[in-house]
Amino acid sequence: MESKAVTSGERLARLIESGRCPPSDAPEYANELKRVAEEVADVQIVEKQSRVFKALADETRLRILWLLEVRELCVCEVMVALDLTQPTASHHLGLLENAGLVKARKEGKWVFYRVTNPNLMEKMHRMNLL
Repeated sequence: MESKAVTSGERLARLIESGRCPPSDAPEYANELKRVAEEVADVQIVEKQSRVFKALADETRLRILWLLEVRELCVCEVMVALDLTQPTASHHLGLLENAGLVKARKEGKWVFYRVTNPNLMEKMHRMNLL
């Protein structure tokens, strides 16, 4: 089966059929919805939040954060603690750093990482999801 892309006109037609908006106001209603979407979500903030949530959506990266909450660690220490290869540890740390969750500090050949926001870690501890 082929999936057919739904056009914006078809979406608007669905709104009209459902009674969500009268046919005469449909274009104005569509513009209003777009304005609301722009007002409630700043694109840059949403992009930043998306990076953070993607970084938090991995068990290994969460474990790294919990380790770094205890103390600053070098990549080698993270590798040993979680039984990771150097490329894997560096990949995860890079994603956490890109999301702004950890900060790197170079000392000679060594790179040490720490949590950038201890308050976030405190909030995560309080989040008992289940």
